[in-house]
Amino acid sequence: MPRRLPRPEFLGHLVLVAGLGCLAVAPATAAGLSSDLSPELSPKFSITLSGAPISGAPLTLTLDVEAVRSDSSFPVEVRLDGELVESQEFSPGQYTIKLDEPLEAGAHTVRVESGRTTRTLNFETIPGWLSVIPPLVAITLALIFKDVLLSLFLGIFSGALFLNGWNPITAFARSIDQFVAPSVANPSNAKLLIFTTLLGGMVGLISKSGGTQGLVDSLAKYATNARRGQIATWVMGVLVFFDDYANTLIVGSTMRPITDRLRISREKLAYVVDSTAAPVASLVPISTWIGFEVGLIAAAFTQLDLPYNAYLAFVESIPFRFYPILALVFGFTIAFSRRDFGPMLTAERRAASTGLLVAEGDTPLADYDGGRLTPPEGAPKRPINAILPILTVIGVTIFGLIATGGALVRRADYPTAFKWLQDVFSNADANSALLWASLAGMTLALILPLVQRILTVRQATSAMVQGFSAMLLALVVLILAWSLGSVCSELHTADFLVAMSRGVISPQLLPVLVFLLSAATAFATGTSWGTMGILMPLVIPIAYGLSIESGMAVTDDRFYLLLLGTISGVLAGSVWGDHCSPISDTTILSSTASGCDHIAHVKTQMPYAVTVGVVAMLLGDIPSGYGLSPWISIAVGAAVLIAIVRWWGKPSGP
Repeated sequence: MPRRLPRPEFLGHLVLVAGLGCLAVAPATAAGLSSDLSPELSPKFSITLSGAPISGAPLTLTLDVEAVRSDSSFPVEVRLDGELVESQEFSPGQYTIKLDEPLEAGAHTVRVESGRTTRTLNFETIPGWLSVIPPLVAITLALIFKDVLLSLFLGIFSGALFLNGWNPITAFARSIDQFVAPSVANPSNAKLLIFTTLLGGMVGLISKSGGTQGLVDSLAKYATNARRGQIATWVMGVLVFFDDYANTLIVGSTMRPITDRLRISREKLAYVVDSTAAPVASLVPISTWIGFEVGLIAAAFTQLDLPYNAYLAFVESIPFRFYPILALVFGFTIAFSRRDFGPMLTAERRAASTGLLVAEGDTPLADYDGGRLTPPEGAPKRPINAILPILTVIGVTIFGLIATGGALVRRADYPTAFKWLQDVFSNADANSALLWASLAGMTLALILPLVQRILTVRQATSAMVQGFSAMLLALVVLILAWSLGSVCSELHTADFLVAMSRGVISPQLLPVLVFLLSAATAFATGTSWGTMGILMPLVIPIAYGLSIESGMAVTDDRFYLLLLGTISGVLAGSVWGDHCSPISDTTILSSTASGCDHIAHVKTQMPYAVTVGVVAMLLGDIPSGYGLSPWISIAVGAAVLIAIVRWWGKPSGP
């Protein structure tokens, strides 16, 4: 899910260019097309590079084979710098060839030959370390200057600069048409943008109709203080387990008025929402994540001919996913104890003592202006006008998941309803389900106040449009974050990170190293799903190879435990990196739904996420790699986190 998928002044880039030199990416040139075959049988080749050629990362070529006769085939040889790298028969069609050996920086030549028909492609690789510059530029500038839009765009621009021969004018133009526009046009991204917009319209309507105020008044008798308000938010975050996007937007927008009334800072609300969304969705056996995760594991098992069930391996890896489990424990501990540390302590004390829910100078990603969206004078404050649309969103989401997944899975093929439901959720179209749910919820939120004569048609449509506009900043941030992810894909950022991590590794340390690599990749690219998709097919074969080298048999329990640790390292590490990254879509949506300044959310959440991540590594991944029971690691890790909050944290309010 995705899922998940992001710049200095112009003169600063000129200085960068002067410092690094003109490492132009030479456009692919073709030469030497000739043939001694008859014209009607002569094959033609077209070679293109998939992404930029980066040193230290594998090279991927796309080969188009054309011929007049579609039933013909040709012996084709592919040579890189004169050395044979591929030789096989090709029929007319398109082929992807991945050269696993990383390239060095400099000039290279690919030559494709069939008989005397040749196609030559000359290209220049750029230093691999440049591939990590765009995300670092975006993240660093966002944290320093607190301007996420400019920072994201400058990150995109820097990547376009590397990809377009260091020409700043071309890079500026191509930032839009090569990266931003395709991110908007992507069907999955477009569905999420519409879902977020419609949900914003629903929130605007229930606020204007008095539903939000009625819900706040009804829950006030239970959430009577900040502790209960935070615990209620945490519990709701755990209950909305089926999708992380739905979790952040539903829980954040529902609980925001209640936490505002209790003087809980927007930063704390965003943290509680974010620390339950992806961790819960990644752990439960029934969610929109499960199909993607199990599919990756199954593909690797099939490739290596491993005698294990992918779904069972997924379930058995859950106790080894120390970060998401301990993140839930830590989030509840923070909520229950009312103790905080670091920037979060400052934010909570500010909100408790002054009532400033957002710090002066900060800009919430979604701003529901109370002056514009307050109910008409004398209008009844009925909680049903908020509860029904919210329940509709949840209900239609679940129905949509079952409908789209059930169309591909026959109930008669499964012995139990639970197993059937697992595969239904695995095959569901989550984005379509969320789209239907937001439309249904907004439609009901529009009809209810009209039927009750609380709002006129003009007032209702105005409130809906104001809800749309409240999401504008969040939508732009999402688009730019996806665009930066495209830049990272084009520059092979993840491939470079993986290539740099290769080396002689002890099997016992593989889980923690995979966890760190997954976290770094997810943090740099802002996508947990992308990280899983990139690393899972790589690290399972590595675990297999290390096991064979160390004398373990495939049927050995030690190998299976190493396999579970490696799988959990990818799944947990990607959640950790995604949780910390300011360019992650779930982090952005958490800021959006909570009405929090995005950079403030990242800065206050980061110390908590890092604390949990370090404990998860030291007390979870490393000991379990040497055979310690994961349940002992979880118990000890939870105790340590509770002790940290108790002895390091300080009371954040009365």
